Amino acid sequence: MSSHATPVPMTSTACGPLSGVAEVPGDKSISHRSLILGAMCIGETTISGLLEGDDVLDTAKAMQAFGAEVTNMGGGNWSVRGVGVGGFAEPDGVIDCGNSGTGVRLIMGSMATSPITATFTGDASLNGRPMARVTDPLALFGTESVGRKGGRLPMTIVGAADPVPVRYTVPVPSAQVKSAVLLAGLNAPGKTVVIEAEATRDHTERMLAGFGAEISVEDTDEGRVITLTGQPELQAQHVDVPRDPSSAAFPVCAALIVPGSDVLVPGIGLNPTRAGLFTTLREMGANLTYENERTEGGEPVADLRAKFSPDLKGIEVPPARAASMIDEYPVLSVVAAFAQGQTMMRGVKELRVKESDRIDAMAKGLRANGIEVDEGPDWWAVTGRGHGNVPGGATCASQLDHRIAMSFMILGMAATSPVSVDDGSPITTSFPIFEPLMKRLGADVTRGDA
Repeated sequence: MSSHATPVPMTSTACGPLSGVAEVPGDKSISHRSLILGAMCIGETTISGLLEGDDVLDTAKAMQAFGAEVTNMGGGNWSVRGVGVGGFAEPDGVIDCGNSGTGVRLIMGSMATSPITATFTGDASLNGRPMARVTDPLALFGTESVGRKGGRLPMTIVGAADPVPVRYTVPVPSAQVKSAVLLAGLNAPGKTVVIEAEATRDHTERMLAGFGAEISVEDTDEGRVITLTGQPELQAQHVDVPRDPSSAAFPVCAALIVPGSDVLVPGIGLNPTRAGLFTTLREMGANLTYENERTEGGEPVADLRAKFSPDLKGIEVPPARAASMIDEYPVLSVVAAFAQGQTMMRGVKELRVKESDRIDAMAKGLRANGIEVDEGPDWWAVTGRGHGNVPGGATCASQLDHRIAMSFMILGMAATSPVSVDDGSPITTSFPIFEPLMKRLGADVTRGDA
């Protein structure tokens, strides 16, 4: 059970064509970062289009606990009056990050080089996720951490009183780890360097530059080298948050598999480090087009039009693309179930340590609904049955994971028999309007068992 809600069984039943405009919420990654960087400025940062899901609201509460003044102005507009780099106050209570791995890891990084102590916790899912991948590099700055066995929450972080800059090579592709180290480097003297062999989503680098930090990115034989000069005076900004491509994935994928559908999803961020799913879907034969391509807030944006695609084919997804679509593999596996042939997904071991073991959760649920799935430590393969041939009919465990719950709701929209999840309440962490939005498009999603 999540710390934010009681279990909410949900059922999705095959529906007629989906049509209309799907106005998905703001990007979760950018929403987290805009609050944190706003809190590390002097002056007022204003944010429009902030995602008001549980994950982001928990980050807003955390920034308040560290001394920033965070105000909801209404209509997705927020104000953050920051305390400056190194200006965080020691919080009075425990910082509860709910279900958000991004939130807790970025917040840990942001306070790790200030001489304060903070204790972090979350819901049952978050408290089972490993934090050593962040606390190990933070220790290089001089930070100390004490948590449960296996480096799990609840965990107390003792910030470094005299931080030193670090040079750190990220061992596995992880935007969360990279970002935590960069945020910690803000209050360390000298230059902090992060090296990643594979590029991950680069919102942190873009936003740091936008807030006035001295940061450079260079592609070398060693990898992607990011150099940040510490102890800047960040400049308060206005941030327009583009709509979240990870949320857009759900109405887009639903439209591709429900006969007769035609859905427009406007204003979606198409940062190259995030748009891997849409590239993959087009390679599978999806009728997915980009309209009104433009730049907003330094990020590429377009309106996506998705139409029913009866001739989807299974493909091998390039492992190098994994970092740009890591959160979208669950719903991709649903689309793969309606394709002809096998869709192979490699280089995805990061899925094993998300809000749930997403490979295991999706494999079990898809098998229960009549789909053949093979899996290994860092790969899985879905053998599609083609349109009209996916049986459905099962109840799946969401594992306290919002993306698992939504993915099975999309499956039910085109399966022969209804598909249920035991608990859809985690959906509010990232996509609080998922249910009404999909219903407006024509989906048949109900609360309660089938």
